[in-house]
Amino acid sequence: MAGIEAIDKLSNELSRLPGIGKKTAQRLAFHIVGLPEEQVRELAVAIYNGKKNVHLCPVCYNLTDKDVCSVCGDDARDKSVICVVKDARDVNALERVRDYNGLYHVLGGVISPMDGVGPDDIRIRELLSRLASGEVKEVVLATNPDVEGEATASYLSRLIKPMGIKVTRIAHGVPVGGELEYTDEITLMRAFEGRREV
Repeated sequence: MAGIEAIDKLSNELSRLPGIGKKTAQRLAFHIVGLPEEQVRELAVAIYNGKKNVHLCPVCYNLTDKDVCSVCGDDARDKSVICVVKDARDVNALERVRDYNGLYHVLGGVISPMDGVGPDDIRIRELLSRLASGEVKEVVLATNPDVEGEATASYLSRLIKPMGIKVTRIAHGVPVGGELEYTDEITLMRAFEGRREV
């Protein structure tokens, strides 16, 4: 917007966020400058503290602002089952279902040779280390049902099965090419209930 450099800069920064186009960014920028100064300060502090205080759980690599995440710190969770997901957003999506009571392992990506991501670039070694304790009886592979997610699940299955651990894959109630983060709770619940051994 000509003449208001501060709004242009704010709008440009907001448009860099995922899912925020230029028009939405401009609306948000005008909304923010119209807020009382205290609310703007609270928003800025929340953004800063979120970035400063959130880190990876040292056990499962989910996001947390505690020593360990709330799932790993919950003694009521079933420690014999680990659900393997691509990222923390998938943990959040599966937790909305409230039907799964095991632990998680966040890979931090999926195998994607086209993008230069190989098995050593994601947290597979860390997963295998967790499985070495002998406490885990089942690994649920819950990567997205796209080419990369399927390749990652297949690779993990080949590594884990020789360890004598049951390996299951969530059912494809989740549409091919879809992402767990945007899938509704009912579909996720059915996909989880329909998981199969691989």
